Amino acid sequence: MVKTEHKLRVRFGETDKMTYSYYGNYAMYYEVGRTEMMRELGFTYRKLEESGVMLPVMELYSHFIKPSKYDDLLTIKTRIEKKPGIRVRFDYEIYNEANELINDGWTVLVFTDMTGKPIRPPQYFMKVFDPYFD
Repeated sequence: MVKTEHKLRVRFGETDKMTYSYYGNYAMYYEVGRTEMMRELGFTYRKLEESGVMLPVMELYSHFIKPSKYDDLLTIKTRIEKKPGIRVRFDYEIYNEANELINDGWTVLVFTDMTGKPIRPPQYFMKVFDPYFD
């Protein structure tokens, strides 16, 4: 299993009239979590795209437990529990500053070529996961 954490502060523009984080932003928070995970593992979406590989989101699930508000410092915990194949699933937990779980969810992304046809992940991508999965 691969696990990372990233901190993110809720910006004013991400809130609604009640100063709560707009629910649609959680998909963006998930993206921040997985992008930073990939960066910590040594590669980026840019590197994938430059090699002719895209990684679009195929599924998204989000469970709202408590709201976050303007200026809250959130901790996004991101996990990959199963070695990626053509698809890769990321699981997320988002905590507030009191370390309370406020949201959890997951996304499934699929490796495609630039035309959108599903493909196997690049070898350099898979090698990154060898130490984490038998």
